[in-house]
Amino acid sequence: MRTVTLIIVHCSANRAGSALRMSDIDRYHRSLGWKGCGYHYVIPTDGTIEPGRDEARAGAHCKNHNRHSIGVCYIGGLSSGGKPMDTRTDAQRMALRKLLEDLHRKYPRALIVGHRDLDPQKACPCFDAVTEYAGLFG
Repeated sequence: MRTVTLIIVHCSANRAGSALRMSDIDRYHRSLGWKGCGYHYVIPTDGTIEPGRDEARAGAHCKNHNRHSIGVCYIGGLSSGGKPMDTRTDAQRMALRKLLEDLHRKYPRALIVGHRDLDPQKACPCFDAVTEYAGLFG
């Protein structure tokens, strides 16, 4: 079993309202030669929590941190003009919080961070995940 020390929140860097699903990301990642979706979970705009890569396998979502993390990605993250922006729908906000609560119970020592907290050149997930989910550590 892997030791999980991080739960990393991502956005897919698509425009608000994108209809992408986990299967689309899986297809794209396979086209890059990867072994399927690099994220462990994907949350489309309707708030469905779609499983991607099995939690027992290292992800492919954050350079230098895949071995010890779980990757969660919401679809969106760009304004209609293509600028980084928190585009989560209410359904995504609720689903993401529920998923992170469940993952935090499963991996109580894992820190919840945004991709940008580990790679300052990234805007992803286009909101401050550390601050937003700090209450889960209470």
